[in-house]
Amino acid sequence: MRFDLVDLRLVLNIAEAASITNGASRSGLALASASERLRELERSLGVSLFERQRRGVSPTSAGLALIHHARLVIRQLDEMSSELGQFAKGLRGRVRVLSNTAATLEFLPLLIGSFLSSHPTIDVEIEDRPSPEIVGSVAGGRADLGIVADVVDAAAELETVPFAEDRLVLVTPKGHVLAKRRRLAFRDVLEQDFVGLPTGSALQVYVDGQAARAGRRLKTRIRLSGFDAACKVVESGVGIAVVSKIAAERCKQSMTIAMVPLSDDWALRRLRICAKSFHALSAPARALVAALRPGSA
Repeated sequence: MRFDLVDLRLVLNIAEAASITNGASRSGLALASASERLRELERSLGVSLFERQRRGVSPTSAGLALIHHARLVIRQLDEMSSELGQFAKGLRGRVRVLSNTAATLEFLPLLIGSFLSSHPTIDVEIEDRPSPEIVGSVAGGRADLGIVADVVDAAAELETVPFAEDRLVLVTPKGHVLAKRRRLAFRDVLEQDFVGLPTGSALQVYVDGQAARAGRRLKTRIRLSGFDAACKVVESGVGIAVVSKIAAERCKQSMTIAMVPLSDDWALRRLRICAKSFHALSAPARALVAALRPGSA
C-alpha cells in the first residue's frame, strides 16, 4: 500500500487541530478536497481514522497508530532534507525545544542568541513547559529537545546530558521580617502572601506542587510573566516570591529586595538536556546541543 505524504500531513494536522476544517486549513487544502482525501484514505485502509463528534473529531485506535507512524515518517523526511541541504546551502532547519521556566528565562537567552548569530540559517522555537510534560512530548516526537529538572526520571525514556544547575530562593522586600533569615524551609513561609508566575508555567506548577505536598495552597496576590517583574512587585511590599537564584542576584543589583536560600532539597535542581536519541537528531538539533553543553563557549 502506498501512502501520500500530503495525506499523512493532513492526518497529523487534523489530529492536532481536532478538526477536519482546521486541519485542512493548516494543510493548505480546501475543506472539500481534504474531506475527499480523508475518505479515500479510510476506504483504502478499510478503517475509520477519526470519530466525528458534535465539536470536532478525535482519532480512533487505528488513527492513533497511523498518527504515530506518520510522525516518524515526516520527521525522518525532514531530517533527510535538513541533512542534504547542508551540502548545497549550509546547515539550515528549525529546532523545537521545550524547557522549564528557569532555563527559558535565565539560562537559554544568552546561549541561544549566540547560537543564532553564528547559525543564521537555523531557527529555534522554545516553549515553557513543566518537566514531566516535556519528557512525554520529547519521547512522543513532538519536540526535538527538552530541558528538564532532575526531579523527573527522564532517563527511563530519554537520553540526557548535563546543562546547568538551578537553585530556587525566596525573594522578600528589603525590610521584611524574613529578610534577615539565613535560610528558610518552604513550609515556614506558607502563611505569607505570594507573588507568583502565570498559572501553568513550569516553575509555578512545581512550586504549587510543593505547597500541596505540605497540605497547603499558596496565597497568591498577583501573577506576572518573568522573574524580573515578580521581583519588582515584591520590592513594593506586596508579597514574597520563589525565583531562580541567578534572577534574584541580578534583580538585587537594581532593586531593594533580599534573597533568602530555601533549605528544602527540592530547591536545588540540576537541569539536563534530553532527547529521544542524540545520535538520531537532525544536524541543526545536534549543533544546538553542542552549543548548549557546559564549557561549549
